[in-house]
Amino acid sequence: MTGFGYWSGRDVTVELRPAAAGSGIVFVRSDIDRPRRIEADVRQRIEVPRRTTLAGDGTQVEMVEHVLAALFGLAIDNCEIVVSASEMPGLDGSCLPLVAAIEEAGIVEERFPRRRLIVTEVTRVGDDDCWVEARPAKTNSLSVEYKLDYGPNNPIGRQTIELTVTPATFAKELAPARTFILEEEAAWLRSRGLGTRVSNQDLLVFGPEGLIENELRFENECVRHKALDLVGDLALAGCDLVGRFIAHKSGHRLNAELVKVLLSEGRLEEGLRRSA
Repeated sequence: MTGFGYWSGRDVTVELRPAAAGSGIVFVRSDIDRPRRIEADVRQRIEVPRRTTLAGDGTQVEMVEHVLAALFGLAIDNCEIVVSASEMPGLDGSCLPLVAAIEEAGIVEERFPRRRLIVTEVTRVGDDDCWVEARPAKTNSLSVEYKLDYGPNNPIGRQTIELTVTPATFAKELAPARTFILEEEAAWLRSRGLGTRVSNQDLLVFGPEGLIENELRFENECVRHKALDLVGDLALAGCDLVGRFIAHKSGHRLNAELVKVLLSEGRLEEGLRRSA
């Protein structure tokens, strides 16, 4: 896949390569003196506003949540992601192009033990206003519920979504949902030299009267994208998840914090790996 980073404006190429069983998801920076490898692991995450960034081996990769969501949503556990710049391409603001490319390339199921984290008790991080929690699942599955609330006098308003995440539901219900931003936020970022290459057609920009120069793919596309981001952040657990995940106005930082808590408290089992 080729495109440009929304934040930096730099051109970038991403190549998804098959990986050996048990190797997990690994980013490889191919544009510097020697290829640098960064595991998709919550312990590699560093705090950067409004996006998920991983650091390791003297370098970093930014805005990785969409790539990770595409892989995790399609139940892919082993993949080498070779990139020519630090920031992943924004593409059309969603991860649908990535899902289509992966499905065209094909997925192989491997007979190799893998970890599966099962949520056994209610675990919440955040405060009364913004939070995310994990609950035991009634079935042997992963489900997500997101509650988005911009208030009654905002064009985005209040939106909710709840679904069980499978490769089929992820590809249909979440993958097409695009990044969104308020017009005043976009202007503030551009005034600081960020996002200057991004147009109103590259993502969803909302002004006081509503969406600007674009059309929605879903009536509740914004909350679907927040659920997509949540799936991408949950991928940093590095294993399958069985549980019900509920978020209220949560972002990347809280999502990652919950993953850290679950890894320290959750119950792990063995299962199967699949590879791109």
